[in-house]
Amino acid sequence: MDPERARELLARERQRIVQGLGRLEPQKSDEPTTTDQHMAAQAPEPYDNGLLDEGLSDDLRVELEAVERAEQRLAARTYGLSIESGEPIPDERLEAVPTAERTVEEQARFERGA
Repeated sequence: MDPERARELLARERQRIVQGLGRLEPQKSDEPTTTDQHMAAQAPEPYDNGLLDEGLSDDLRVELEAVERAEQRLAARTYGLSIESGEPIPDERLEAVPTAERTVEEQARFERGA
C-alpha cells in the first residue's frame, strides 16, 4: 500500500477514535439539579450507562493503541506486512482494517488461539 494512503487511513481512524473518546467524557449539565425528583426517575437503567461508557472507552483505547502500533510500522517501513509471518497483507484488507497486523488467515488462527 502506498505510504500516503496508509497515513490517510490511519489519520482517519485516529480521528474517529479520539472523537468517540470525547463523546464518552462526562458532560456538564446546564440544568440545575433538584432534590424533589421522583424516586423512579433516579432508579438505575437496565444497562448502567457508566459501565457501558467505561467499556466503550476501554475498547476505543485498545483501538488507539492499534493505530499507534500501525503508525510505528509505517515509520519502520513494515506497514502492510504481517507481524506474524512477514507476508504482505492485501491492500483490500488494509483499506477495510487499516490497523491489521496479520493476514485474514493468520488473524483467524490467532483469534482461535491456534
